Amino acid sequence: MTPRERIKKAINHLETDIIPLDLGATDITSMSINTYAKLRKALGLPSQPPKIREPLQMLAEIDMDFIEKLGIDTIALDFPTTMFGFKNKNWKPWQLFDGTKVLIPEDFVTTSDSEGNIFLYPQGDASVAPSGKMPPGGFYFDPLVRQEPIDQEHLDPQEWVEDQYSLLTEEDLSYLEKTVDHLYKNTDLAIVNCFGQGGFGDIALVPGPGVKHPKGIRDPQEWYVAHLEHPDYIKGIFELQCRIALKNLELLYQAVGNRIEAVVVSGTDFGTQNASFISPKTYREIYKPFHQRLNDWIHQHTQWKVFYHTCGSIISLLDDLVEVGVDILNPVQCSAKGMEAEGLKSKYGDQLVFWGGGVDTQKTLPFGTPAEVKREVEERCRTLGRGGGFVFAAIHNIQPRTPVENLLAMFEALGRL
Repeated sequence: MTPRERIKKAINHLETDIIPLDLGATDITSMSINTYAKLRKALGLPSQPPKIREPLQMLAEIDMDFIEKLGIDTIALDFPTTMFGFKNKNWKPWQLFDGTKVLIPEDFVTTSDSEGNIFLYPQGDASVAPSGKMPPGGFYFDPLVRQEPIDQEHLDPQEWVEDQYSLLTEEDLSYLEKTVDHLYKNTDLAIVNCFGQGGFGDIALVPGPGVKHPKGIRDPQEWYVAHLEHPDYIKGIFELQCRIALKNLELLYQAVGNRIEAVVVSGTDFGTQNASFISPKTYREIYKPFHQRLNDWIHQHTQWKVFYHTCGSIISLLDDLVEVGVDILNPVQCSAKGMEAEGLKSKYGDQLVFWGGGVDTQKTLPFGTPAEVKREVEERCRTLGRGGGFVFAAIHNIQPRTPVENLLAMFEALGRL
């Protein structure tokens, strides 16, 4: 099978010749930039500074020679603008704390303080307050809360949404159309788009890392409390966001057609290690109607599969996610309570594609032995791959300091080395 055929079969719950592999097609199935640089070297690939594709998590842009070396089946169709509001273009050199040389976009504008913290700015504008902070020796940018004084009695959903969401521009659509055309014609890889605008309440976006002067409730703690204290405000934001997202889905489809296999609609995390963040009742009242509207549009107008990312123990919400039309679940955090691989496959294997769950990135991959990594990968492939409906990916992004020998063991277990 070609990679595109392999992914298409897997996401339609059909068995494939080998387990399909994703690494780098999304912002939640990728690899940290320094780990990527080390793995390229271990694989004997040409030495070159990798590009930072997503600055919040400092993720690598996965190069074509890497994809070919490991037989990866997927490739990303990214939007040109990052979470910090600047475009990935006109690359320039930079260096990580550990000395890794990388490339960053021209508007990746930073300053530092006397303590060694590095600050990143929304839309590359250093005249406003920074929206991201990397501590000395750090690996990521933490979003900074810049919540301005708010009037609790007169919260305005409109101003929150106007800061955060807008219709796709002609420039954006032209970029997407040209890029998907190139990828579809010149590769046989399965193309995945991280749309993300159905990520209602995605806590990475609530502080507004790409917004110069974010308005309304932007503090994550206050945001969660607002679900109880100001539910109409939250639902008002979601209603306006949903209207824009529906228009943008239509524009996206006009640009890319059915040349993509899956679209990441939401990255909102609903789970902790032991339970969901919110009750099923709250999910049904505040989130479910909006998820339903977006997913219905996709299923009625496209051939795309609907891809949702939500970490943690979400077992109490899975019936609802199936009901609203989620096709693909990620990252499949099997270490969380109630999320054991066998139980998920037995109950939901005919309804959900498991895109992830391949190996634990909290314990096994970073801290286990190569033999333990290989054993877990083989077990997950047997369990989740049974009868199709499985795309191998690690449970979330592969983290910094992950031993290269463990990564090689993972790919060996998959038969890719």
